[in-house]
Amino acid sequence: MSFRALVTERDDAGAVSSTVRQIEESALPPGDVVVDIAWAGFNYKDGLCLTGGGGLVRNYPHVAGVDFSGTVRSSSDPRYQEGQEVLLTGWRVGEVHWGGFSQRARVKGDWLVPLPKGLSLRDAMVLGTAGLTAMLAIDRLEAAGAKPGDGDVLVTGGAGGVGSHAIFLLGKLGYSVTALSGRPELEAGLRELGASAFLARDAFLAEPDKPLESSRWAAAIDNVGGAILGKLLKQMRYGGAVASVGNAGGIALETNVLPFILRAVTLMGIDSVMQSAEARIAAWQRLAGLFEAERYAPQVEEVGLEALSDAAKRILAGQVSGRLLVRPA
Repeated sequence: MSFRALVTERDDAGAVSSTVRQIEESALPPGDVVVDIAWAGFNYKDGLCLTGGGGLVRNYPHVAGVDFSGTVRSSSDPRYQEGQEVLLTGWRVGEVHWGGFSQRARVKGDWLVPLPKGLSLRDAMVLGTAGLTAMLAIDRLEAAGAKPGDGDVLVTGGAGGVGSHAIFLLGKLGYSVTALSGRPELEAGLRELGASAFLARDAFLAEPDKPLESSRWAAAIDNVGGAILGKLLKQMRYGGAVASVGNAGGIALETNVLPFILRAVTLMGIDSVMQSAEARIAAWQRLAGLFEAERYAPQVEEVGLEALSDAAKRILAGQVSGRLLVRPA
């Protein structure tokens, strides 16, 4: 039985393109569980996969999509039964292994998470990799001692998927959040999500750069990297922690040791791809208790498979705010 999928190919000249076509289940890569996909998310990494960027995809033809939710169609893994609702994020699905831009996927049972009570399949992908990453970052900050009332928490790249989820979750947990973004026209929406203040990226970077600057932030979640991460480290309060999540602003880090040895600042990396099953399940359970679909609804845009090539260009150009939700049907 055939189904629709967005198939990405690379020609002899190295050009990468994607088309929607019918494929057979026998074409799916090996795995223990076949899932009928209801929803997929669209992430920055998906934009790279669809355009050939970052060297993430090595073998073509390929089906991208790093996260999805759906219903088990068949399973040889005793942990999953036909009709069970599940979700998947990470494990290099959508990069090395075929992913969610399809009506069907076959994956390893170890990669799946049972859908938590309180979330619909759609909710799970409104959250997706972005929501999971934001929750993991908050968990790590709290383990490092962050708590509401300590002071302002800066979220850079606030208009993006991880950033907007982080703003909402932190606000729901009682933190005072400042959203940093290069898109000032989105300030009102970010405040509605939970930001108590807004900081324009250009204004932030225009401030005089010193080895150690006035302390401002009790904690931070950085989705950008590059110059922004280097600068915010110099502005952390004593004992503050920074969760580094993304590199949309570059992989270079220009800093010095003063924030670390004079203010005891902690810089921690957040990876959602290879997290243990225990950490994933715990984070998803916490998300299920915090997420409010109605409040986040204005941040969601639904697209079909045919629109994803254009969406890839938009997300890589920083023109996507909130969360892009993919319906393969």
